[in-house]
Amino acid sequence: MLDLGLKDLHVLVTGASGGIGVEITKLFLEQGAKVTAQYNTKSTTLEPLLENTSKLHIAQANLSSESSVQHLFTSATNTFGPIHIAIVNHGIWVEENAMLKDMSLERWNFTMDSNLTSAFLVAREFIKGLEKEKAKDLDDQAKEKVDNASIVFVGSTAGMFGEANHSDYAAAKSALMYGLTRTLKNEIIRVVPRGRVNCVAPGWTHTPKKTESLQDPEVVYRATATVPLKKVATPYDIAVQIVILTSSRVSGHVTGHVVDVAGGMEGRLLNMKQDI
Repeated sequence: MLDLGLKDLHVLVTGASGGIGVEITKLFLEQGAKVTAQYNTKSTTLEPLLENTSKLHIAQANLSSESSVQHLFTSATNTFGPIHIAIVNHGIWVEENAMLKDMSLERWNFTMDSNLTSAFLVAREFIKGLEKEKAKDLDDQAKEKVDNASIVFVGSTAGMFGEANHSDYAAAKSALMYGLTRTLKNEIIRVVPRGRVNCVAPGWTHTPKKTESLQDPEVVYRATATVPLKKVATPYDIAVQIVILTSSRVSGHVTGHVVDVAGGMEGRLLNMKQDI
């Protein structure tokens, strides 16, 4: 890949142990960045990466907990110094189908905490860290790194088109993609003058969690019926767009955007032939 000017920048990747998260982590390491990779329950997918680099720090955190997020940032900065880029990639999609009329408040709150409140906590701590760095007497190189700070949120086509039986997830992702991204891009520059905030919205992606369901031709049909490219994304397809957006060298004038990486998806397939 093109040199994106990310060498020795400190990148925080949340949800790093998932299919997309691992790919994001790999790409940043290939670019020479220092990476703090957050996971919640399992780190087995990340541990093999430690064999080939000294620039990876793996850290556990429950991102729905304010104190846990604060501890994550302390651990990260103690290891690699100030964080320059935050990839807010974590999220939870509750598998059980539930129409809004049947959805429990417990599930709604869990989804909001896991996808939206947690993103707020990470973004807030990140910007607080930038503010602390700006208050220091930095040399020109360190100042340049901080001034070009970047956040990339990871949304979903569910936030663009909605998702029946998963209104909780769709609402959380939509708030992240539009309300939070487009507000924060106007606030971050009050702290760092060239700070940028963007969002990537994946569609169906062939992650390990989707491997089984994508063996079903009916699932593949419904996933690709409104997609001109007629295929499901790979984790690399998503990760490479995220990494490119963080680079001030190639994306330095891009902020406040939601980039959908969904093969041109135009919406949901609502009805099958037999339904009409």
